[in-house]
Amino acid sequence: MADAPLYTSTRERRRQTDLADFYALLKASEAVEKAYARGAVSAADYEKACGQLVAQFRASEAALTGDGTIASTEAFFAQWRVDCPRARDRLLRVGAPATHLQKGDAVDAARVAECVQHFITAMDALRLDQRAVDEVQPLVADLAAALSRVAAPCPGGRAALERWLVALNGMRAAE
Repeated sequence: MADAPLYTSTRERRRQTDLADFYALLKASEAVEKAYARGAVSAADYEKACGQLVAQFRASEAALTGDGTIASTEAFFAQWRVDCPRARDRLLRVGAPATHLQKGDAVDAARVAECVQHFITAMDALRLDQRAVDEVQPLVADLAAALSRVAAPCPGGRAALERWLVALNGMRAAE
């Protein structure tokens, strides 16, 4: 029985090589995540390796989806029955080394608290019937500035605040 060739042209060979490299990135990321979870690798080494894998993954994913080789990474996982839950979480959902997230938790919490503080202040002013532009605009501007420093997504919130600021800036102080 003769061996079945994987490819018959240079294009097919490149496609197979690209898919193999993509699979290797997923498996390498899974191995790095497991090693870090076990304490087998230092935080500095983990951060360096994971950062590099995330960057390579993004570039490879963009190339493969851009040329139609894969429909999506989720489709690749399903089609090739890739069992790499840690890599899936790190590469698709989080997109950054765990050490980055641990460092940023306290900073993000403080920024969210500041944002909440500005929101409550603005709401209290409106409840107290403060309707003059020169009273409300600084509060909305402070809230927008605080919200812009928060890393978490805020669907529609930033855009709504920008619309309010544009409207308030277009009004006279006594309106």
